[in-house]
Amino acid sequence: MNSRHERDALGERDLPAEALHGIHTLRAVENFGLLGRPLHPGLVRALGAVKLAAARTNRALGWLPADIADAVERACEELADGTLEPAVIVDALQGGAGTSANMNVNEVLANRALDLLGAPRGDYARVSPTGHLNLHQSTNDVFPTALRVAALRELGVLEAAVLLLQEAFQVKEREFAHVVKVGRTEMQDAVLTTLGREMSAYAEALNRDRWRLAKCGERLRVVNLGGTAIGTGLAAPREYIFRVVDELRAITGFGLARAENLVEATENADALVEVSGLLKTLASTLVKICGDLRLLSSGPDAGFGEIRLPERQAGSSIMPGKVNPVIPEAVTQAALLAIGHDQALTTAVAMGSLELNPFLPLVAHCLLESFDLLARGCDILRRHCVEGIEADEARCRRQVENATAAATALVPILGYGRVGDLVAEARRSGRAVRDVAVNDGYVTAAAFDEATSAEAVCRLGFTRRMAEGGGR
Repeated sequence: MNSRHERDALGERDLPAEALHGIHTLRAVENFGLLGRPLHPGLVRALGAVKLAAARTNRALGWLPADIADAVERACEELADGTLEPAVIVDALQGGAGTSANMNVNEVLANRALDLLGAPRGDYARVSPTGHLNLHQSTNDVFPTALRVAALRELGVLEAAVLLLQEAFQVKEREFAHVVKVGRTEMQDAVLTTLGREMSAYAEALNRDRWRLAKCGERLRVVNLGGTAIGTGLAAPREYIFRVVDELRAITGFGLARAENLVEATENADALVEVSGLLKTLASTLVKICGDLRLLSSGPDAGFGEIRLPERQAGSSIMPGKVNPVIPEAVTQAALLAIGHDQALTTAVAMGSLELNPFLPLVAHCLLESFDLLARGCDILRRHCVEGIEADEARCRRQVENATAAATALVPILGYGRVGDLVAEARRSGRAVRDVAVNDGYVTAAAFDEATSAEAVCRLGFTRRMAEGGGR
């Protein structure tokens, strides 16, 4: 196999002649086999955008010759659109605060630019990974800036997924508005509600999560690009520092702003903890919703059985006919993993030291994967579960007529004491609450049906006329 020879501060190594990466990437691959996965694709594309902004700024200020700038910019564009993504091969978890990721990108872009110039790969005297691709930059401003750009892109995907899931529950809210059912507190029968009201609660919780996510953009748009090593702008021209974020804003379309205090922005990542915390909040909402869907569909013969979830696959290798709530179960696991990522991310941010956080690769992995997990979870839950939910109206009605929860609806008419007597008789005799209420003369059939109607159980409070109109 043809090879090329490269040198760094630690010595010399041979690489395949056609490799887009260089010696730093080779060493990183050998050193960091931790996660077994490369950088998040969104982070790779964001690094391409950051490198493109730097190249355009350096060209405009006369620091890059036109021919080199042309090739470098085209290579950056290919990285930003995902074309060169397979060449970024370093493990997502790495020491050095992301230096290996930055250098992998620099080497790939330099060699791709050499291709475009008709020069052999590895001819770094012509296009240098450090001299041209890292010009006026440091890993310490490039990597965290790219992370924020990637997170902003993922945020848009997640917001859209949450909105669609919210709207799916709103559809079910309208569809099930007339279905009266038993409401439960502490897993015990409580009072009557409607299945539509339950769906509306899920929709409203997701709406609140969606508005929380909208706030994340403000936390992510402030970047430290131009600060180089520790935020002082060491080795970067003043003109570059003041222009490069403007260029990145134009490339990404995001409202990015240079941090007022670049030193602070380089050493602290607490804003990412805040964003992760909001993702964790959404994850907790999904866990709650999925748990409820499993309960409401449980049985179907010996459980709640009030709703039917879409049947996605056979549920057992030994029990014929069993169908499990696999979609809520899968989404619950995704949400729980996102909650775990929040803990790891929070700890990594807290462990930053002095002028830099060396654990940003873990922060990047946890944050971006949580975005993915939650966006996919919302999408799968909507398409494969919520949109196909059906109500078992007959079962809901039977439970309403038999449950002591229905008796609570009669309290405004009969008073607490008489309803207590009614419930005691129903339990003693084993008769349905409706049977006792109507046939033993507590209320008329019409009054019972009105008190347990969808309109009545959803009404905010009761009037004196309602309380006076139903008893015998």
